[in-house]
Amino acid sequence: MGRAPITSAPRDGRAIPCVLTIAGSDSGGGAGIQADLKAFAACGVHGMTAITAITAQNTVAVTAVEQVSPAMILAQVRAVATDIGIDAVKIGMVSTVEAIEAVAAALDELDDNTPVVLDPVMVAESGAVLVPTEARSALLELLIPRATVITPNLPEAKVLVGSVDEVDLDELVRELFALGPACAVLTGGHAEDLVDRFYDGEEVVIIGGERFAAGAAHGSGCTHASALAAHLALGATPLEAARQAKVIASYAVRDGIRSVGEGSGPVNVLGIGRDFQGQKPTPLA
Repeated sequence: MGRAPITSAPRDGRAIPCVLTIAGSDSGGGAGIQADLKAFAACGVHGMTAITAITAQNTVAVTAVEQVSPAMILAQVRAVATDIGIDAVKIGMVSTVEAIEAVAAALDELDDNTPVVLDPVMVAESGAVLVPTEARSALLELLIPRATVITPNLPEAKVLVGSVDEVDLDELVRELFALGPACAVLTGGHAEDLVDRFYDGEEVVIIGGERFAAGAAHGSGCTHASALAAHLALGATPLEAARQAKVIASYAVRDGIRSVGEGSGPVNVLGIGRDFQGQKPTPLA
């Protein structure tokens, strides 16, 4: 069952939309729910969390992963939904069949018009595999068809469509759309042309942006998906939200903190320690 793209304003006339991330925790603070909450704050929405896994992680490796029980995942979503309300959902690391089933059950309890952004996190920046093969079919069957937008990078997209060869990227984003989401964004960080590709069944739209090779990229995918979800909650169309997410994630990489850790430093979506001198991009409201 696909979800229609969302264009409505925040529900209940709320001045500050409330966005839920369903994802894993990064003890190094660079990716996962930590990156999501920073991105939500940067976009001007209230962030909430349902933690799916706890990782022992830094900038060079994931050394341990402990799964949160499916019952607890569902309980976290229910707790915030019943009291606060959810204007959009971002889904990140969900790495077991049982966890995916719990997230799918949670989504079924939300309003059908709640936009859902799925970032199919499969491999950490350090190279650690986060989603085993047996969980991928559940992801394809239970979560991708429920998504308003999916945001895989090139390696993730090739896994999702079952491709091991060189592919035409315009065709690849169409194949992602054929998996069942309302829209697909193939992010360009791993592509030669570095552009994002957006497809909603009409035409492939190229979303360009600046490249900051000297920046730090740990958490860039999480930041992109969270910024996209935040802008859907703010009332943007999926294409508008994808464009804003590209800008926000690019500047978060530009301002990334390379001095943190020995590996890929964390993105810096809040611009900590930077004198912007009026240069900071302003997201669309």
